[in-house]
Amino acid sequence: MNILFKKDTWQEIYYSLKNNKLRTFLTMIGVGWGMFLYVTLLGAAKGMENGFDKLFSGFATNSIFLWAQNTSIPYEGFPKGRNLHLNLPDIEMLKNKIPEIDYISPQNARGSFTGTPGELMSRNGKSATYSLTGDYPVGNKISEKKLIFGRYINDADVSGNKNVAVIGEEVYNNFFDSKKKENPLGKSINIKGIFFNIVGVFRVKKGGGFENDRTVFIPLSTYTKMYNAGDEIDMFAIVSKPNADLNIVEEKIKQTLKLKNKVSPEDTNAFGSFNLGKEFGKLTGFLSGMQLLTIIVGTLTILAGVIAISNILLITVKERTKEIGIRRALGAKPSEVRNQILLESVVITLSSGLIGFMFGIFILMVLNAMTQNQDTFPFYNPTVNYGNVFGAMAVMVVLGLIIGMIPAQRAVKIRPIEALRTE
Repeated sequence: MNILFKKDTWQEIYYSLKNNKLRTFLTMIGVGWGMFLYVTLLGAAKGMENGFDKLFSGFATNSIFLWAQNTSIPYEGFPKGRNLHLNLPDIEMLKNKIPEIDYISPQNARGSFTGTPGELMSRNGKSATYSLTGDYPVGNKISEKKLIFGRYINDADVSGNKNVAVIGEEVYNNFFDSKKKENPLGKSINIKGIFFNIVGVFRVKKGGGFENDRTVFIPLSTYTKMYNAGDEIDMFAIVSKPNADLNIVEEKIKQTLKLKNKVSPEDTNAFGSFNLGKEFGKLTGFLSGMQLLTIIVGTLTILAGVIAISNILLITVKERTKEIGIRRALGAKPSEVRNQILLESVVITLSSGLIGFMFGIFILMVLNAMTQNQDTFPFYNPTVNYGNVFGAMAVMVVLGLIIGMIPAQRAVKIRPIEALRTE
């Protein structure tokens, strides 16, 4: 260990590297590039993960969206092609029979996902057609609205069949003076000849969620009365409990509804669904795979660079054969020669890694600045786990020591008399 604290040691390393600037630089590129790739790609993968987390923030990703369709198989005397419906009483039935369900939000809508035309709305001589959705307060737990004015629908609105509305930002911009930030709360819009008091305005993140800001939400009970829908529901948004297997929950829900509606258990067309948890799982699996691939690629690149350092040191040892012979003739111990070569290997490896690390962090800072306020692309706050980076640094140093043993041992084996004869 004393070799680390000797001035002569570091002077020899300095002059050795200085006398071979181009070769040293080219050698360092391999390890530096490997660390640069490792940091940049790992940070970019984390940035994508953070971006998708931000995109789906406020959204229950363990959700299933379910709607009724037509039967495709005759069953118990019923012909195929029978129209099916979801009903409000189905909510309690499903919750009682399937304990893995956390909560269910029913929705009726015109426009949006239903394929039906939207509803004409007007205010102060202006009119436009927008999507209209009847919702429960629990619907905001599944897809949380970012409110810029007021509040969302509450239980009192539903139980009282109140004529209140929560409008999207585009609806607000059309019917109100958004440049002056006109307060819409307490004011009304006309929907199907009925005046609705505005209690909230929401904004949708660009490219995020299943909603848009061309939608107006009203209490489901009010919607039902407007369209005389009875207890029929267009769609259930169902959230499972955290530890439940969403695929199993989805199958249980469908089989329960098939049994209730006398539908064949093999009929795959009776109820349609979209399993958000399953799709989100694919996405997170893809991002995890990207991070693993990044670690593998970066590690292999670093390893290739360290091997290149060993090869260069072998050449260096050959060129310094006479110098090593003189040192041995003057009394230098074999361990001193070996440690000198090993230290050179570690210095080159560690310096290359630090330079690659700094350039990688710089690129991530640039990417972060470019995407700071970008909502349309799922990329946010690219960072790296410093534990992983320092772990990679430690591996680099160990590899540098191990691979540096090859030229170091070759230097030790040089006999002084033979080295002095070398021209």
